[in-house]
Amino acid sequence: MLTIILLIIVAVICLSGGYFLRKYVAEKKIQDAEAKAQFILEKANKDIQNRRREVELESKDLMFRLRQDFENKTKERRQELTELEKRFTQKEINLDRRLELLEKKEKELEAKASDSKRQEEGLKAKESQLLNLIAEEKERLQKISSLSPEEAKQILLARISEELNAEKAVLIKKQEEDMRLQGNKMAMDIISLAIKRYAAEYTAETTVSVVNLPNDEMKGRVIGREGRNIRALEMATGVDVIIDDTPESVLLSSFDPIRREVARVALSRLISDGRIHPARIEEVVLKARKDLEEQIQQKGEAACFELGVEGLSPELIKLLGRLNFRTSFSQNALQHSIEVAYFLGVMASELGADWRLARRIGLLHDIGKAIDQQQEGTHARIGASLAKKFGESNEIIHAIESHHEEQVPLTVYAILAVAADGISAARPGARKETLEAYIKRLEKLEGIANLFKGVERSYAIQAGREIRVIVEPQRISDNEAVNLARDVKKKIEEGLEYPGQIKVTVIREIRAIEYAK
Repeated sequence: MLTIILLIIVAVICLSGGYFLRKYVAEKKIQDAEAKAQFILEKANKDIQNRRREVELESKDLMFRLRQDFENKTKERRQELTELEKRFTQKEINLDRRLELLEKKEKELEAKASDSKRQEEGLKAKESQLLNLIAEEKERLQKISSLSPEEAKQILLARISEELNAEKAVLIKKQEEDMRLQGNKMAMDIISLAIKRYAAEYTAETTVSVVNLPNDEMKGRVIGREGRNIRALEMATGVDVIIDDTPESVLLSSFDPIRREVARVALSRLISDGRIHPARIEEVVLKARKDLEEQIQQKGEAACFELGVEGLSPELIKLLGRLNFRTSFSQNALQHSIEVAYFLGVMASELGADWRLARRIGLLHDIGKAIDQQQEGTHARIGASLAKKFGESNEIIHAIESHHEEQVPLTVYAILAVAADGISAARPGARKETLEAYIKRLEKLEGIANLFKGVERSYAIQAGREIRVIVEPQRISDNEAVNLARDVKKKIEEGLEYPGQIKVTVIREIRAIEYAK
């Protein structure tokens, strides 16, 4: 019995202990769960705050980038607007200038019209006076002369006709003088306008090509064993390869600029490649010639595109490209043709002529220089035959043939071609020569003038574009001075090569000097 009671008591104690233990464990778990939940909540709050800060930073960064993009676009737009404003301002200035020119021309035309009107009124007044005089003379003759009315009429008409012819000659001479002065002024204005509107840089070119070598040992490789490489290069290109004591350079010489350029390109590629032998030389020369043909075509097409010249024959375009490798007094022939085209276009436009046709003439005027080393004749005649062969108009053919006045210029475009060609050749910096050649030309120019009798001394001035000849007044008269200027001009044309033209001025003066003491 006691055992049962003890067992019951132990069971109750165990149950109570288990209950309290389970309650304690449960409360502990609840506390741990609450603490963990609290930790998770705090961590979530921190994550939310961090994420919020990141989002705020990203938003601020995005706003900053958007603002920067907006400011950059605004700045670019402002620059574009500023440039447009400058262009509009320049156009307004150009329009104002044109309006001023038009107003000036309009005033000149009004002045001419008023002068013509006054002259017409004067002629009418004189005509009425003449009619009155005829009537008075007729009555007077009938009274004092025994002549018949018909005879008196013939005498009066003859006398009046003589007076009218004299007055008409004076009036015509005055009109011709006025027209000559106005024509000279207009021509100078047009030429100066053409020069102002075309302001291009120019670089003189040489007629001999020099290929630089990395070192002097390369000369031996260019020459090759027993000279086989240099012979192969000369045979493949048709140029003379000159190797002398000049350090690190090879000179290429040829009358044909195309061949010289092919040789220069081929030799430069061979030196860069390092493999130099006859088979490789032939391969590289063929490749260089093919590349140069493409370059020639591109140069011709670029010139036509720049000037707006359309419908040219492909052969003429190719010949234009060849002019890029042709020089005259170190002036690039293609650049010279482009300049002449611009000048011709401006002058033709000012005169109310077809500026497109004028530009076409200017571009083609020296086309004969592309093949003048292969055909007999002057480049003007060769160019005219080429233009005729490829279907250009008679006006273009005539302008090309007469631009050096080998034929008399008969059209406005032909005369303008002569002027534009002279402007491009004579403008400062267009044609350069070495100092030695320049000095020799001036000395030869002065020497030609000093050959004539009665010449005291002569001076070449304005870079050789004018020669002033001072003569002895006791030996040369005024009339002989005129003849001397003409003779010096002919002698210069026969014995001297020069760009542009040379002005010959003969000065004859007598000075009477006394000293007051």
